Amino acid sequence: MSTQNMIKEINDAIGAHGMWKMRLRTAINTGAGEVHSTAARCDNKCVFGQWLYGTSLDANTRAGKPYQVIRRLHAEFHNLAGDVLAKVEIGDRPGAEHIFAGPYAEKSERLVMGLTKWKGELLRGSALGSSHQLAG
Repeated sequence: MSTQNMIKEINDAIGAHGMWKMRLRTAINTGAGEVHSTAARCDNKCVFGQWLYGTSLDANTRAGKPYQVIRRLHAEFHNLAGDVLAKVEIGDRPGAEHIFAGPYAEKSERLVMGLTKWKGELLRGSALGSSHQLAG
């Protein structure tokens, strides 16, 4: 997969995970989520998860630290989103708020920071590759 395509997937993931925050806030406020907590915990069902677990990434990318870190953070993010929704489903708004404002918010921020860092590494690598091509 090209670096440009990887950067696009990462940008899309940052936007999509921002949308999760709005969906969870709405679920807490209304007492009902669009997605069941069990489904929310599945980190391979969203578009980004399908890309992470799909076949378009090569073995080198999958073996790299950025991929490994993002895969772990993404799974933890989905698990916490499921925790928020589970609280909503049983009518525990204070419990949902607690997870949403604490562990979920922290994990969400770490995921976005990790995605941003990975994107920066890809951009730097792409720039280095371009400068080597120009020098050669």
